[in-house]
Amino acid sequence: MRIDSHQHFWTYNDEEYGWIPEDNIRRNFLPDDLAPTLKENSFDGCIAVQARQSEEETDWLLTLASENDIIKGVVGWIDLQADNLSEKLDHYSQFELLKGYRHVIQGEPDDRFIIKPEFVRGIQQLVNRNIPYDILIFAKQLGPSLELVQKFPEHDFVIDHIAKPDIINNKFDEWLKGIQGFKDFENVRCKLSGMITETHFHKWTEEDFHPYLEACMEIFGPKRLMIGSDWPVCLLSGDYKPMMAIVKNFISKLSQDEQDQILGLTAKEFYRL
Repeated sequence: MRIDSHQHFWTYNDEEYGWIPEDNIRRNFLPDDLAPTLKENSFDGCIAVQARQSEEETDWLLTLASENDIIKGVVGWIDLQADNLSEKLDHYSQFELLKGYRHVIQGEPDDRFIIKPEFVRGIQQLVNRNIPYDILIFAKQLGPSLELVQKFPEHDFVIDHIAKPDIINNKFDEWLKGIQGFKDFENVRCKLSGMITETHFHKWTEEDFHPYLEACMEIFGPKRLMIGSDWPVCLLSGDYKPMMAIVKNFISKLSQDEQDQILGLTAKEFYRL
């Protein structure tokens, strides 16, 4: 099974998607738009990840998933700091296609938001229910994220977009120092996704990402890595096929079993597909 572990859907409006910087993705992106691309690139399905911080988003993605076979799972949003979180989690436990949750930590003004007591209490409830969590951060938030993982060393976490290193300003060493801390935490995976939007749009080569991919391979190994397109956000700086080719070409030197892990099995195992 080959799985695109990270992509989004939306019906565009300025109010909810004001963060989108370019006109070329200021439009609707729905399963019928992605299905031919997945097939063309030999992927069996995808994980739909939240793009809005609302339970309405979670409900909408679950509806899409129930109606479209290409969506193998949903990473939704829930207010992890809510007083009635347990009740909300009880409600969502009925949906088999709900595979995990995510919060847009990168957008929080407090770089230590992920380690706030109120947020950690929410993560504890996910831990109690064995629900995976996607960590969406910038590289500067790797330290606090490691503190969170240290509190829950047996829970399933995945770092989205290799923690969004500042590739455009060549801050490789800062990113490497932060992400190396996760090496010995077997419970933490990493998505090889989202890289092309962290550099000059449309002015990158595959080789630009090799140091980052080499580091991820050394830190996580194939069994803890999964490929993701970040479609349609990847269209800001390229297209689906060249984005995925960065990873596919890089791992072509690995054994077939190792390639299969990165191209689908890690996501299948992590999200319990």
